[in-house]
Amino acid sequence: MRIEQARQIAQEWVREEGAGLPGFGGAFLTGSALWADPGEELPPTSDVDVMVVEETAARIHHVGKFPYKGVLLEVSTTTPPGSPHEVLSDYHLAGSFHLPCVLADPSGRLTELQRIVSRDFAERPWILARCTNAMDRVRGWINGMDESAPLPDQVSGWLFGTGVTAHVLLVAGLRNPTVRRRYAAVRDLLAEHGRLDFHESLLDLLGCADLDAARVRRHLAALAKAFDAAAAVRAPGYRFDSDISAAARPVAIDGTMELIEQGLHREAVFWLVATYTRCLAKQAAAGVPVRYEEEFHELLEDLGAQTFTDRRRRGDRVLAALPGLWQTAMALC
Repeated sequence: MRIEQARQIAQEWVREEGAGLPGFGGAFLTGSALWADPGEELPPTSDVDVMVVEETAARIHHVGKFPYKGVLLEVSTTTPPGSPHEVLSDYHLAGSFHLPCVLADPSGRLTELQRIVSRDFAERPWILARCTNAMDRVRGWINGMDESAPLPDQVSGWLFGTGVTAHVLLVAGLRNPTVRRRYAAVRDLLAEHGRLDFHESLLDLLGCADLDAARVRRHLAALAKAFDAAAAVRAPGYRFDSDISAAARPVAIDGTMELIEQGLHREAVFWLVATYTRCLAKQAAAGVPVRYEEEFHELLEDLGAQTFTDRRRRGDRVLAALPGLWQTAMALC
C-alpha cells in the first residue's frame, strides 16, 4: 500500500469514527507517514500517526494502536495547539504543521495554523527555537530521573533524555524527528555533512557504540519473549497497552530486526530498550508476575546503565555533552 492511500484511510477513520468522539475538535497527521513521499510504499513495520484535538472542556479516552482497513493506526490526543509562534517553537508540532497534515478542521483554525507554520518553518530563528525546545527536553528527562520510581520509569528518563540528543540534530537539519528510527536518521544526516565521528559520540552516550550485531540480536530475542508475554495480557489503564500487542508486533519487533539486518544494530538499541521498558511496565500494570526482567538487566549492564548510579552517571555525561551538541546543531542549520 502506498503512503497516500494509507493517509486516505487515516482520514476515513477520522471522518467515520474519530469525528464522533466526545469533544472532537479536529485531527491531523504526524510522524513518518506524513513526512514520507506519498508515492512510497508504506513499510509493514510502520504505522500511521493521527493526532486528535480534544476541546479543553472534554477528555477523549486514549485510543492507541489498532488495525483499520489494512493500516495500523496510532491515534493519540492533544489539547488545541497554541499560537503560530508557540507551534513554530515546538519541534514536534511544527514538524507536523509545516506539511499538509490537516485531516479534519471543524473550526478552520488548524488549516490557518498550517498555512502560517509552513510559510515560516525554515526561517533560522524558528529553527533555533525548536533546537532549544529539544535541548530543554534533554535536560528535563535527565534532571527528572527519580530513584524511587519503578525501574521502567527510571530507565525511560535516562533513555529518552539521551535519545533526544538525536532530535536536536534532526531538528537543526530540518529532518523528521522520528521516534523509532531516530539514530538511523541522524546517522544519514551526519554522513551527508561528513560528521560520522559525531554519530559515534551519540552512540557512545547511549552506551551501545561497541555492541556487536550478535549481542543486539540476543537482546532482541529476549525482548521478543517479553513482548509476547506482555501482549498476552490486558492493562487498559496503561498508556502503552496497545503498543505492546499482537497488532503492534511488526512495528516493535520486526522493525527492530529490520534495522539490525540493515547493518544498523547499534541504531536499533534505543527502540529495543524503550520497548522493553514498556513490556515490563505493562505486565506490572496488568497485575501479573513480571517476566524476563533478568534479561532486561543484562541489556542495561551492556549499556553501562544497570543501576540508578550508573544511569545518573550516564545522564551527567549527556548534560556535559550539550555544548558540543549545540555547536554541531548550529553547523547543520
